[in-house]
This record gives sequence, structure tokens and C-alpha cells, in this order.
Amino acid sequence: MSLLTLDSVSARYGASQALFGVSFALAEGEALALMGRNGMGKTTTVRAICRMVATGGAIDFAGHDLTRLKPHRAARLGIGLVPEGRRCFADLTVDENLRAAARPGPWDSAAVAGLFPRLAERQQQVARSLSGGEQQMLAIARALMTNPRLMILDEATEGLAPLIRQEIWGAIRRLKAESGMALLVIDKSPSELSSVCDRAVVLERGAVAWQGRFGEMTGAVKQQFLGI
Repeated sequence: MSLLTLDSVSARYGASQALFGVSFALAEGEALALMGRNGMGKTTTVRAICRMVATGGAIDFAGHDLTRLKPHRAARLGIGLVPEGRRCFADLTVDENLRAAARPGPWDSAAVAGLFPRLAERQQQVARSLSGGEQQMLAIARALMTNPRLMILDEATEGLAPLIRQEIWGAIRRLKAESGMALLVIDKSPSELSSVCDRAVVLERGAVAWQGRFGEMTGAVKQQFLGI
């Protein structure tokens, strides 16, 4: 049974339409990659799911019609977001960032410290004093503290040094293997995504251009829709 289903979803920014009938489904515990070149609708799709942009069509999460809900109500159903650009609370400490998002469940301060040990070493540092990689770890940890059923990671390794990228990907692979939560992962690297995700959905100009298992993604698909 699907945890998340998008059916013919459209979205607009004022007079400009950004999504054109996007449809896909994500099962409980599954990891799905959302791919496409810049400006093709990936972040808008995330905003549609999280109720941060007006939409047409249907979005169902765990039997709930998300289109009827405000963003905070959708989040409380179990949707955790790691937004593009991290967006940590800059003036709060690491510990305060985590406590601000905490909801009951297995993911608490000790659990996220096990995933990202360096955050435990920096509990009393304000977020703005962290490196870019540490801020990204904090953004992921903060989303985990909501104890979501679905974790959405929007460009979680963008702009990071290669060693930090590998550390982040390692944590995402661990989440896939051990947590049981569903993952929707937005990134540009097919090689990294294929090590985590079961399937991929590729967007082109706000519409689904291709979807399937990674083993079925041909070189022609990568070249035409991803520029690879």
C-alpha cells in the first residue's frame, strides 16, 4: 500500500504554472529519487507535498487528503523535511535546534548523535558557527527529531566537500537500511542515488518524463533529461 500518492498534481506561482499533472506513489519504507535538471519542478513538488504552494489534483498521505491541510497539519501526520539550503535556526544552539523540532518517538538527541557524532560535540554551539557540512547534518537531525514516517531530503549534499558528501550519503544509506521510514531524495547524482533508492522519478518542465527502477534507466534517458 502506498504511503504517499500524487495524482495529476499541478501547481502555480501566480500566473506561472510550474507542475503539470505530476503523478507517482511511494510505499511505506521505500526510498524514491526525484530527479531532473535545475528548474524542472523538483522543489515545487516538495513544496506541494508539504503544502507550501497551492495545488490542483490529489495528494494522499497515509489516507489523509493533504490538499485540505495547512503545512503544520501535514507535517504532524509524519512528514519530515530537510529543505534546500539547510535553513537551521541560526541564533539557536545545536541542542535548541533539535529540541525545537522534537516529537515523541525513537529519534531523540541520543539517536541523532549516534548518526552524527560531531553534533554531540557541538551541542552548545550556535548553528551559524557550524561548517556547511555540520549545518547539513543538523538539518537532517532536526527533521529526524520530528519522528517522521516520510523524510524528504532536498539537495542534502549540494555544495559540500567530497568527504562530507560521503558522510551524508552514508547516513542516508543507514536510514534506508535501519529506520523503516520512507525517503524521498532529491539530488543530481545517479550513482549516489542508486545506492539508496529503489526507484526514480524524472521531471522535465514540471511533468513526469520517466519513472522506473534504476536498473531500467538507460543512457538515453540520462542524457536527454539529466544532461549526463
